[in-house]
This record gives sequence, C-alpha cells and structure tokens, in this order.
Amino acid sequence: MKKVLVLGASVNANRYSNMAIKKLNIHNFEVFGLGKRIGAVDQIEIYTNPRPIQDLYAITMYLGAPNQKEYYQHIIQLKPEKVIFNPGAENTELEVKLVQHGIHIERACTLVLLSLNAF
Repeated sequence: MKKVLVLGASVNANRYSNMAIKKLNIHNFEVFGLGKRIGAVDQIEIYTNPRPIQDLYAITMYLGAPNQKEYYQHIIQLKPEKVIFNPGAENTELEVKLVQHGIHIERACTLVLLSLNAF
C-alpha cells in the first residue's frame, strides 16, 4: 500500500484536501494528514506537527506558497517520490529545491488524477 501525505489537510468537508483524503483512502492508499488543526477524516488522523513517514510515495500539497515555507525541510527529509502541487499551491521556489533533491514534481489536481487512475 503506497503512503501519501496530504499537506494542508482539513476536517472541513468542503475543502479539497478533505475530499482528497477520502478519495485517496477509497483508492487504497495509506493516507496521512498534516494540517493546522487536529482532527480526523474518515478515521484518518490529521496531526499538526510534522512526523517521520518511512517509504513515502507522494505528498499532495493543499497549502499556498507562503504557508509552505515552514515545511520545506520536512518535505525534503521525507524523500517522497513526488510532490503534487494542486491548483493554488504552485511554488517555483520549492519546486526547484525538490528537483535538486531528486524529487519529482507535478502541477496537477489530485482529485482529477485519481479519477483518471493516473495518481
């Protein structure tokens, strides 16, 4: 089971990060949520402090560029295979850093990728 971190996770059912958690779970990914508030989405814990995750497949980004800075080092240390920048989360500065560390980047919508079986 591939592991995916949703960065910018929210318990608010109207947020795209919430929808992504649910859809990733349905598609049999092991989902982790990192957000500003503790909570859960379909029994998937959302935590507020970065934690190590071994063998991380992907991070799907739901934070705007200014809110990503505090996570740069954590993202690089996790060494995911790829980071997906959802619409509104694009960040050229972080994208360059990730590529320099051998991490693949995608500017795409996680929900669309999942619906096309292209995640």
